[in-house]
Amino acid sequence: MSRIKQFLKEEKNIHLVFEVSLILKAIFATFEILGGIFAYFISQQFLLSVVSTITADELAEDPRDLISNYFLHSAQNLSISTQHFTAFYLLSHGVIKLFVIIGLLRKKLWYYPTALVVFGLFIVYQLYRFSFTHSIWLLLLTALDLIVMWLTWHEYKYLRRSVTSPVI
Repeated sequence: MSRIKQFLKEEKNIHLVFEVSLILKAIFATFEILGGIFAYFISQQFLLSVVSTITADELAEDPRDLISNYFLHSAQNLSISTQHFTAFYLLSHGVIKLFVIIGLLRKKLWYYPTALVVFGLFIVYQLYRFSFTHSIWLLLLTALDLIVMWLTWHEYKYLRRSVTSPVI
């Protein structure tokens, strides 16, 4: 644990972790955008066909497989309104996140407080959804978002200090 603390004591390492986390979030945001587009245009029949094909071997081996049955049941009961909400959510979430991340990578100061608000709102929504779903994935995503928020705050303070400190 002391090696991690030592690593994070150097500002360039914190900046590196910040940039890597932004790049990973940008990749994830891109997949959200693609998933949103995919979710909007896919038919329920096609989705059911894909899920049935993917789960067929597992269900043949164990007809009570929890994960395979969950996916199959979800595909069978997907409503159009749920599909459109999922598409809208993924698309808007990904676009907003990507917009903010690009601004952060360009080191535009006003993006930092904007990012903190946006990420904070995403966290509030994720915790709200957790109250219904109890999904461990939402908690893990929230924990990662909190780390990125801390890194964003740290980077913002560092950049503001470097902009306001006189050059000697």
